[in-house]
Amino acid sequence: MAKSKIFVGLEIGTYKVCLAVGEVRGDGAIKILGQGTHPSSGVRKGEITDAEQVSVCIREALAKAEEKSAVEVESVYLAITGAHITSMQSRGRARIGDDQSEITEEDLGEVKEMARNVTLPPDHGIIHSILQHYYVDGQEKVVNPVGMLGQKLEADYHIIHGQKNRVQNSIRCVRECRLEVEDIVFSPIAAAQVLLNRETRQQGAVLIDIGAGTTEYAMYLDGAIIASGCVGVGGDHLTNDLSIVLKLPMVRSEKLKIEHGSADPDSVDDEVIDLEADSHFAGAPVERSLLAQVIASRLRELFELIKQRLMEGGSYQKIGAGIFLTGGVSLTPGIGTLAEEIFELPVRRPGDPGMSGPSIPMEHPQYSVPIGLLRYAQLMDENRPKAGALASLTRRFKGMFGGGAK
Repeated sequence: MAKSKIFVGLEIGTYKVCLAVGEVRGDGAIKILGQGTHPSSGVRKGEITDAEQVSVCIREALAKAEEKSAVEVESVYLAITGAHITSMQSRGRARIGDDQSEITEEDLGEVKEMARNVTLPPDHGIIHSILQHYYVDGQEKVVNPVGMLGQKLEADYHIIHGQKNRVQNSIRCVRECRLEVEDIVFSPIAAAQVLLNRETRQQGAVLIDIGAGTTEYAMYLDGAIIASGCVGVGGDHLTNDLSIVLKLPMVRSEKLKIEHGSADPDSVDDEVIDLEADSHFAGAPVERSLLAQVIASRLRELFELIKQRLMEGGSYQKIGAGIFLTGGVSLTPGIGTLAEEIFELPVRRPGDPGMSGPSIPMEHPQYSVPIGLLRYAQLMDENRPKAGALASLTRRFKGMFGGGAK
């Protein structure tokens, strides 16, 4: 039986920094050994605004994770996000030589490089190039062309790219904490590893992760990812809207949102919530129906924007499994009803990702990304050639780090 391996996932979010330590056993099962979480500071909309503060948060979360797991962490798989991250489709083509009618691994590599040869904004680099389907002489959706006879090989890839410096800032913060970065992963790609199984990806599913500062999404169809992106709107925006409309301090608005919030105004009664006064606040009555209206208005706007983006490729109508909501905001009462109305698809809010271990809080939807990073690490370890972390990153970014990398 294969030896067990330990992987660590790190998410630097707007609300929290979280490390998850997991053991991949010889039979492929993952056990959560421990996790460390610390409130974020120096992060806005999922992006670094104060590197020193972020490094402090990472160290605090790291110390907790190492204590709980009894593991000395040396390297991590790092989730990244930000509204600068976007995606596109690309097709690579290669003609097989007349003296070589059998397709080889080298041909696959050539097609991939051709698909990656896309025009990006000058400050952007490729984060992921994910294979969707192969085509051999027009034959669609070939799983593995190696060894097949053919004259023309094609492959569709989903290209995810983002601003080099913003991604590099996150990596630098991690390295300042004596940690190496094994790989970087766009957040919804990580979450999908544990929230979408093979059947739902085949039927067609949309994963939407609503965090504190951003909302990420990924759409799958016929087993492949076909759309992904990030919107710079999250739970903090709901809090800010409540603060403005209800004329409340941000701290009070956040607490009100968590304890009494709803995304379905029709489901709440005419209750009036009396907010007590304190040394910084005179107190005020708040109608729960108005609270729900403010929350629903912002979420409606967010969902409509995501739906508009998803419909651009023409495949949205084929989605069969529905919408999968995750992230802290997915716990908002009534959010499923609102999402079903807008997306016109079944909506699910996943629960237990199906892993064992003592860390019960990791089952919370706020932790789908760090847990997903462990599954992603497992898959990458099984499927790719062994290489150092820096070599792996340098290869994928194709010069993104330049001379500035450590």
